Order: sequence, then structure tokens, then C-alpha cells
Amino acid sequence: MAQRCEVDLAESAEDDLRDILAWYSSQQVPEVGARMVVAIIEHVEQLMAFPDSGRVVPEFETPWLRELQLPPYRIVYRHEDAVVTVVRVWRSERLMDATLIEDA
Repeated sequence: MAQRCEVDLAESAEDDLRDILAWYSSQQVPEVGARMVVAIIEHVEQLMAFPDSGRVVPEFETPWLRELQLPPYRIVYRHEDAVVTVVRVWRSERLMDATLIEDA
């Protein structure tokens, strides 16, 4: 059996999840935000067993910076050795900022 990876959330990803909760709450549907965050976390859990299951972020074409898609969100993560770090959770229509690669 393949070795399982450790999965961490960067502070920026934690902030993104809080922002998602806050946005849905401001729209008077906090339960939708809570369900979305749970779905994102569940989606991220697949990375423990399959760290390369996401595609390479097309804006950067850097093999260690990948993303999972869970519409309407992109879950951007870095995979190095046996550690996966989720660095951002962004709306799908939002293009990646060049500073992402520097911060990853």
C-alpha cells in the first residue's frame, strides 16, 4: 500500500475558508457556506492517498503546484515529498495571481 501524505492548510487557505463562510452568511444562507466548507475539506482528504490527483495549475505549469476543482471553487495545493499543503481556495472564475507561486 502506498504511503499516505500529511495534508495541511496554509493560513491563506484557512482565511479563504473563513471568507467563504462569511460571504454565504452575508447572503443570509450560512448553512450553504457551512456545507460548502465541509465539501471542500472532504474533497481535500483525497489528497492523503492521491496527492497528485489534481491537475497542474494551468497559469503556472509548475508540477508541484496543483489544483482540485470543486465548482465553483479551485483548491490550490503544493505537493512536496509526503506533505500536501493547501495554499488557496478560490472561485473558479478567478485567475491565479502571480504572487501565489511565490507564497506557495
